Amino acid sequence: MRIGALQRRTGVSQRLLRYYEEQGLLQPDRQPSGYREFSESDVETVLHIRSLLAAGLSTTTIADLLPCLSSGDGKLIADCPELLVDLFRERDRLSANIRDLEIARQALDTVIATAPPEVVRAVGLPSD
Repeated sequence: MRIGALQRRTGVSQRLLRYYEEQGLLQPDRQPSGYREFSESDVETVLHIRSLLAAGLSTTTIADLLPCLSSGDGKLIADCPELLVDLFRERDRLSANIRDLEIARQALDTVIATAPPEVVRAVGLPSD
């Protein structure tokens, strides 16, 4: 299938599909005319890429992980033991980011709590 068909099947723009190819995430065949020819399995691969991006992984990490992933019943399956080390590392990185964001939010809440009620009303925000 050509890139337009893959776009329709996955909902991912052609620009992003070309980017995924540049990053080594997709390897379409090239026709003599230069057109990309994607396989049926590329539909599932693009959906996996989207899931992994939504999980906070970079395209570089995804490129390393894709060869060790399969799917069953619509779920990603980690087929390589060494993959788990990377996944745990990524989960720990995300957990640290969440902790840092919670600390930042608490700091903002502390500053916001010091605002006099008339200042809060002046900007049209609800006062708690």
